[in-house]
Amino acid sequence: MKYIEFGVGNKWLLRTETELEDGSEYEEKGLIGPIKLQSVYIRVWIGRRVFVLDSSDGLKLARKDRNAVKVVIGMVSG
Repeated sequence: MKYIEFGVGNKWLLRTETELEDGSEYEEKGLIGPIKLQSVYIRVWIGRRVFVLDSSDGLKLARKDRNAVKVVIGMVSG
């Protein structure tokens, strides 16, 4: 899976995070293709709370172990 995100709070303004089958992941600067769009989302992370509005999963709320401030628009690619 690939997660392509644009917004404030990540290492780069535009980045692609790739998850491998073994569970490991890595991120790269910019938009890395190919893209097979599965869903679009907005993620807002304030402190330890994360709010995600996803076109396929709806609204999700989560808590994380670390504090961060992020506002990103992203897409999931298969």
